[in-house]
Amino acid sequence: MLEALDLAAQARDGDDVPVGAVVVDASGAVIGRGLNLREASGDPTAHAEVVALREAAATRGQWRLDDCTLVVTLEPCLMCAGAVLAARVPRIVIGAWDAKAGATGSQWDVVRDARIGSKVEVISGVLEHECGSILTEFFAARRQAPQ
Repeated sequence: MLEALDLAAQARDGDDVPVGAVVVDASGAVIGRGLNLREASGDPTAHAEVVALREAAATRGQWRLDDCTLVVTLEPCLMCAGAVLAARVPRIVIGAWDAKAGATGSQWDVVRDARIGSKVEVISGVLEHECGSILTEFFAARRQAPQ
């Protein structure tokens, strides 16, 4: 999670929402890294999780990440939860919950929906204060900045 927090800080420094993610393989090696790049790239799908999953798949040379763990500073949204399912990731480690748009347990629980048939393990609260603080500070600064 510390590496994901470092990536979140990089996103913040690039004026993007500070979210970072890493994909870890079964041996514990980081095979994918991602940070929010929507502002930098102009790509609405450039969420940290999607960027990290794409890099992990490229590292592996295949789209199936069925023995990996996604570690992310903020609970994934609907799009990212869908990407986790599409990549067959069996485990997500979350820092802070997303009370507005979270899709892995707070607003929705897409990754454990019985109708889908896939059950993703969700571990939450890892460095929750640190992961939440970087977001709180980012949005507070944006509200105070002159428009």
